[in-house]
Amino acid sequence: MKNTFDIIVIGAGSGGLNVASFMVKAGFRVLLVDKSDAHIGGDCLNFGCVPSKALIHVAKIIHTAKSARQFGLETRGKTDMQKVVEYIKSKKDFIRTHENKAYFESIGMTVVLGHATFLSPHSILVHGIEYCGKKIVLATGSRPRKFSVKGIEYVRILTNETIFDIDHLPAKLLIVGGGPISIEIGQAFAYLGSEVTIVVKEKRILPREDESIALVLQKRMEQEGIRFYFESVIEEIYSKNQALIKTPNGHEIQEFDEFLVAIGRELNTEGLNLEKAKIKLHDKKNIRVNEYLETTQKNIFLCGDIVGQHQFTHAAELHASVLIRNFFVPRWLPFLKKKLNTDHLSWVTYTNPEIATFGLSETEIKKRNIAHTVIHQNFDEDDRAIVEDVTYGKAKVFVSDDGYLLGGSMVAQNAGELIQEFILAETHRIHVSAFFAKIYPYPTSSRINKRIISSLYKEKLTPFVKNLMKALY
Repeated sequence: MKNTFDIIVIGAGSGGLNVASFMVKAGFRVLLVDKSDAHIGGDCLNFGCVPSKALIHVAKIIHTAKSARQFGLETRGKTDMQKVVEYIKSKKDFIRTHENKAYFESIGMTVVLGHATFLSPHSILVHGIEYCGKKIVLATGSRPRKFSVKGIEYVRILTNETIFDIDHLPAKLLIVGGGPISIEIGQAFAYLGSEVTIVVKEKRILPREDESIALVLQKRMEQEGIRFYFESVIEEIYSKNQALIKTPNGHEIQEFDEFLVAIGRELNTEGLNLEKAKIKLHDKKNIRVNEYLETTQKNIFLCGDIVGQHQFTHAAELHASVLIRNFFVPRWLPFLKKKLNTDHLSWVTYTNPEIATFGLSETEIKKRNIAHTVIHQNFDEDDRAIVEDVTYGKAKVFVSDDGYLLGGSMVAQNAGELIQEFILAETHRIHVSAFFAKIYPYPTSSRINKRIISSLYKEKLTPFVKNLMKALY
């Protein structure tokens, strides 16, 4: 039948596209639904990873140029924000050449643009036309959480969905929120030339990260002139450029030209008519989902942000891999189905320095009663860090007593790249002794990984071991 498909994917972000692309390549009839052609690519391409990293790239170039003053090189002029926006848009457009309706139709998908609503557990409605599918994947993503305060009508609220289209560089940028979006964008705009103030409800930035690691970045940002209000909230907006901040020490008035809010995400579940699909919810918004990413209707699955856990592009890719594998497990062999396992998940905050985290947290390791050693390593004696003047780096790594990496965090220049060896070793359970079998060219930055593991072995040089070595020598 014309409108009957093997699988319907609602939402063309990272998770949905991974599922749809594999299934069409495997020869299945695939229907992909998204709101518009401009929405294809999801939050990552349109409002998240791609534009933010393009912005950060430009900001670092400008920051590096300004840093050359200490060597006698003077820079002049101000950042041309329109050219910055043009650069960001050009990179989005380049990637979009393979993420659009025409392209996906060219590889065999049926793509329908519009809002999808359920008619039954096996059918949806888009623009008055019914489509049926054996399986349905919901990958509708998330959106910025709304901010409400007295006087909010006075200001234009910027979010990650609008900040990358700004046509001027604000002299004063006020940001609410202490998570990765706030911190990345805040530092980038400070590098571009804005005076940045960040209001954080918590006691510190990046509450999901290890406190000692996050504190290194926080101090660097403060040294760069970024002002933080901790344990503080915006109590009222006085006018289009004045906000009243409630701090632990009283109230302060903060002036601003632009106002960015990044206080979390809300799941896109509204308007889907989930009740017609007989999908049950945990509450008004969160869909019940099991460890196989199945909803209460076994033919309807979740993928990406809408799962309600880790909201990363690579987490959506992980979800997609779980779903695709399980699609082909026979019903009479349920024990072969793969469960979602985020023990090996990693993520990076793309600031300067970056923060990279992988594997299990210290809290989870203790909860599981895994005997382990905690390694703390500063970069102040690393030769490459010394010559590049980035000795502020720090790592905190957890190693099991039998010699396997469990998890950890690193704050350093290019930490997201440096930590890849640890991610590989942790994921594939490679013994830490393997780091000594590798010869690291001197003085590569990644030699720090060997130094970190070396500190573990130094602790094993007990007086008994030393005496034994002397005897053998």
